[in-house]
Amino acid sequence: MVGNGRVNAGEGAMATLLFAPGTRPDADALVRLGQTSNAFAVSHRPTGTPGWVELLRDGLTFDISGLAPDDARPGAGAPLRMGLAAAFDAGAHEALVLAPGPHLAGAQNLLPVVQVAVRLLVAMADLPGVAAIGWVPAENLVSPSWFVNAVMPWLDGGPFPALALAGLKRRTDRVASSGLAFFIGQEFELHTSGGRPAEAEARAAVRLLDWLVAHGRVDTAQAVTLPGVGTLWLEAEDRDNISIRWA
Repeated sequence: MVGNGRVNAGEGAMATLLFAPGTRPDADALVRLGQTSNAFAVSHRPTGTPGWVELLRDGLTFDISGLAPDDARPGAGAPLRMGLAAAFDAGAHEALVLAPGPHLAGAQNLLPVVQVAVRLLVAMADLPGVAAIGWVPAENLVSPSWFVNAVMPWLDGGPFPALALAGLKRRTDRVASSGLAFFIGQEFELHTSGGRPAEAEARAAVRLLDWLVAHGRVDTAQAVTLPGVGTLWLEAEDRDNISIRWA
C-alpha cells in the first residue's frame, strides 16, 4: 500500500525517463512544469509519499514514480537505441517511471490513451537533466530530442512513430518487430531473402508497423500493398506472431 490507498505505483510501466545522477525532479518541479506548459495537472500528491504523484490530462490519469527525494532507482538497459552516444550507460542514470492510473487498467494500449501518455512524455522531455526516454514495451532508449521529433508528427495526424514506440531487430534472414504486441497483440517477422537492399527492408518494416497499428491484428492470411514497398503476404503463424514475405 502506498499513501492514501494507491497500490503499487509504477506497476505496468509504459515509459521511463532517465536522468543524470542527482537531477531527478521532485513533485514541486512537476507542479511547476504542469502550470507553465499547460500540458497536465498534478491531480494527486499523497502525503507521506513524496516519490510519486498522479498526473491528469484529458480526463486520464497516470502515475509518475521515482521522484526525488525517494531513493534513486537505476535505469534499465535496452537493446534498441536511437540518438544516444554508443557509450551511454543507462545503469549510471536515475529513472522515473510513467504508468497508467488504476482506472486505465486494460485500456493502456488503446491509441487515444497512448497519445495522452506520449504528450506527457513530450512535456517532461523539457525537465532539466533528462538524458533518455524509454518506451518499455519496445525495450528501447532514445534521446529526448529524438523522441519529441519522432512523435510530434504522429500526434498531429501523421504516421505511427515506429522507432519511438516500437522497434526493429535485424536477424540473419529477417527483420522482427519489438513492442508491436503492445498495440495489436502480435509481433511480426519480415523474411528478407531476395537480395533487396537493407534500406528497402527497413523501410518495409517501418511501413508495416504503421499499417498494422492502424489495421490491427492479423488472423486471416492476406496480401497488403504498401507505397514504396510493394505487395507483402501476411500470415499468422500462431496467435502471437505474423510471418511476412514479399508476394
